[in-house]
Amino acid sequence: MSISTHVLDAVTGRPAVGLELALGQLAPGQRVRDGWHELARRATDADGRVTDLAGDVEAGVYRIVFETEAYLKVETFYPEVVLVFRVVDPAARYHVPLLLSPFAYSTYRGS
Repeated sequence: MSISTHVLDAVTGRPAVGLELALGQLAPGQRVRDGWHELARRATDADGRVTDLAGDVEAGVYRIVFETEAYLKVETFYPEVVLVFRVVDPAARYHVPLLLSPFAYSTYRGS
């Protein structure tokens, strides 16, 4: 199983290069608001991707925190974007794309 992401900057129409992000896992039995363990911290590459965010992880709840305001270098409505998702099949690939602008974002489960 693997977790990856791809971030596109909707303002420029280009990949979001150098955007810092962190992957966390919710500890078993903990609530979403306070039981996170950071697994990885990366920055997007020249194509706006992080292909090696996590490999060989188990079923559970994960989150990716995207440091959007630091990347956009302007005051934004969303200073960070936090995406929480569930891994059900540890053998599957989980791709979590993000389309970003200072006042909006969208995401979906990619392939």
